[in-house]
Amino acid sequence: METVGALLWRVTNRWRAAVDRALAPVGLTHAQYSLLATLYGMGREGLTPSQRELGERAGFEPMYVSKVARGLEQAGLLERARHPHDPRAFGLALTTRGVEVIGQAIPVVRGLQAELTAPIGGPEGVRARELADTLRVLLGLE
Repeated sequence: METVGALLWRVTNRWRAAVDRALAPVGLTHAQYSLLATLYGMGREGLTPSQRELGERAGFEPMYVSKVARGLEQAGLLERARHPHDPRAFGLALTTRGVEVIGQAIPVVRGLQAELTAPIGGPEGVRARELADTLRVLLGLE
């Protein structure tokens, strides 16, 4: 019998690969999508997060955020400027092109999420909500 950790690893890898395939036509990877979607959400809250703040919200290590953010900046999807409240940090914001790309990507990922969670009742199903609650506990978010 496989351990919980091994099963989580397999599900995570399968999910990431599926998102990578689904987003290939938009030109994003799962990691890039995760950062852009998180940045999009934070921007809608009126926030201009630092790389550290974005990483904390998205669940990524700071060095990885820096690496992915540099690539997204080079692709013209986000811009980095001095953070308004911390002169040592960069504030991140989506460019107009970044908003367009994430606007294309979000429905793709939502559709994929519905497809991948269909066996447990879809994203709004009771089992999916229970699973999400359990994962939040394991992550120390509750």
